Amino acid sequence: MAQNCIYSAADFKSDQEVKWCPGCGDHAVLNSMQGALAQVATEDGIPRERFTVVSGIGCSSRFPYYVKTYGFHGIHGRAAAIATGVKTANPELNVWVATGDGDSLAIGGNHFIHAVRRNIDLTMMLFNNEIYGLTKGQYSPTTKLGKVTKTSPFGTVEKPFKPGELCIGAGGTFFARSVDAEVALTKELLVAGARHKGMAIVEALVNCVIFNDKTHATYAGDKATRAENTILLKHGEKMIYGAAKDKGLAFDGEKLKVVPANDPGVLTHDAHAANPMVHFLLAGMSWPDYPVALGIIRQVEAPAYDAEVARQVAEQCAGAKITNVDGLLASGSTWAV
Repeated sequence: MAQNCIYSAADFKSDQEVKWCPGCGDHAVLNSMQGALAQVATEDGIPRERFTVVSGIGCSSRFPYYVKTYGFHGIHGRAAAIATGVKTANPELNVWVATGDGDSLAIGGNHFIHAVRRNIDLTMMLFNNEIYGLTKGQYSPTTKLGKVTKTSPFGTVEKPFKPGELCIGAGGTFFARSVDAEVALTKELLVAGARHKGMAIVEALVNCVIFNDKTHATYAGDKATRAENTILLKHGEKMIYGAAKDKGLAFDGEKLKVVPANDPGVLTHDAHAANPMVHFLLAGMSWPDYPVALGIIRQVEAPAYDAEVARQVAEQCAGAKITNVDGLLASGSTWAV
């Protein structure tokens, strides 16, 4: 339903002061998301009033105040649950979720995996700074093993979650990853996620300059590091990476291995493969043993929960003999008192 409206990122910027620390990676992701909203609204003919942004609690969850859309700032860990209700009640809305690694993978972990399992048609921006920033530096479900934090003074002893593995393991149909500094890539992935019919998770590796500075720096800190230690996956293209494009990924039995780029076994990325095995391996890669995977890792089609619910409601309404409350009250056995 094209509206013939042309939007810019400025049309999705609110008049609220952005209250993130200077240098926080969230600023870059905000710019990416505002650009993505404008592109989707313009190219897909969606009026701005049809967009809704839902969040939970955390630094990233300030998001609804900073975008000029309808918004809902929820409670800790409940963003996915609230967004599920919003989308199911009104499937015509274009619903986005802004959440962090603590908000969605700790207290909100149950809601996260079931929103993924149900394949709700949501676009989730998952900020991963591997720390609780808003509450001043406690370790989160993605904090690196051994990290010294306010709540792990001798180093964490917990193996961290990898959001991509969690998403794919829960039956996810779309998972992508970017880095805060890669503004154009993040925007591209968010646009693709918004157009995916089902639950789309876009993880952004972001830097918390105060409580977990440079947590991603060893593999994604600057352009030179990213070129050497990350791999940008594109469907249908060879899995080749490195500043000199001299390395690739191949199979070594049931696991991946790094090989020279000219190795005949270098894999071609198939984001649409129904079998999630390779996607799971790619999402789980970590430096220094492997490059960190960026881009769309998995994108497959499956029925969306909200669309299926809407279909069921329409079918029942079409064949219903009772169409209003008066009809309901007068149905069945009635008597006068």
